Parts: sequence; C-alpha cells; structure tokens
Amino acid sequence: MISFLRGTVAHVGLSTAVIDLNGAGMSVNATPQTLSRLRTGEEGRLFTSLIVREDSLTLFGFASDDEREVFDVLLSVSGVGPRLALAVLAVHDPEAIRVAAHTGDSKTFTKVPGIGPKVAGRIVLELAGKLVPQGTAGATGAPTAAEAAWKPQVVAAMTSLGWSEKDASSSIDKALAEEPEVSFRGNVPEILRTTLRWLGQDGARAGNRVGSRG
Repeated sequence: MISFLRGTVAHVGLSTAVIDLNGAGMSVNATPQTLSRLRTGEEGRLFTSLIVREDSLTLFGFASDDEREVFDVLLSVSGVGPRLALAVLAVHDPEAIRVAAHTGDSKTFTKVPGIGPKVAGRIVLELAGKLVPQGTAGATGAPTAAEAAWKPQVVAAMTSLGWSEKDASSSIDKALAEEPEVSFRGNVPEILRTTLRWLGQDGARAGNRVGSRG
C-alpha cells in the first residue's frame, strides 16, 4: 500500500502529475484543485490510494488524508469506480460530501458530471451512516476543530468590510444557525456569502457596521 508520495514535481497536467522519487517518475491522477497546488520543480506531497486491476495499477492523489478517506468510502458504492469518485471530489469538498450523504441530499451528487438521479440515489442510500459531517457542534457548545479553522478567516474578512470582530462573530453564528449545513461544509467563501446575505435580509442589521469602506 502506497500511503503518500513526496518528491520533486516533474510534470503537472490537466488530470495527472508526475512525482520524481529519486529518479523514478510516479504518475498520479488527481482533481484540478489538488493539481493546482503543485509546482513543477518544487517538492510536492500527495496522499495516495492505489487501485489494483487485473491489467493495471493506478495511483490517485489527494491534498489531504480526509479527501482520500472520502474517496475510499465512495468506492464502496456499487457502480462507483475511481474515476467517478474522483469526479465527485472535483466538484465537492469532503465535508460537503459528508453532509450530503448524512442528510440524504441526492441533488448534491447530480451536480457531478456522469451522475444522474438513479446513481445519486444509490450513493446516498449506500453511504448512509458511513460518512458523518465533522463540523457538527459538540454537546458543550464549544467550537469544533472545523469551526476553529474557518471562523477567524471569516471574521477577518468581515472586519475588513467594516464590522467589529464582536458583531462579525455574532452575525456569523446567527446566520449559520439558520443554515447549519453551510457550517458543516466549512467553506470560507460560502460562509462569508451566507453571512452577508443574512445581514442584507434586514436593513436594520446593516447598523452593526462600525464603518464603511471609502
């Protein structure tokens, strides 16, 4: 089992990269997002999953162990092969996939090219209980690790737009209380848009701003 590769990036293509491991070039299939992190001539590291077939050995690479885990779970769905599982990760981040599987949201999967309603329905049916969102809050109400990662970034973006840190944090909490699935995904731009949209629903909320950009 090849768990990860680390070496000099020899080539980056549209769907694959080649990692030079002491003179041996390893070809790895990956999503555009993962490939965009690699720079030719620089060191690169990818978590990997080796798919063994009767006539081939194919490596798939991921930017994080979480992506690889979701990829491997997707492969457990009947009719979903490695190319289709990779396509799902190219469209949705791991947490969005966890949320969709956990809530039975088959429409999320129909956004992936090659997946129709029938296959999407099978995915949510067979993944039920296998993928659980990581961004759910604990019983104590303390911030989760996921929230600890994204919230300071969203607060910083809002303070740059004129809100105080206190009002920004409060607005984020209130906005996501109405759309908790957004917090589960942990996508910073999406959380920022959701919060700003929530603020815009009531003109009085704009009064929270402590200034305006010139």
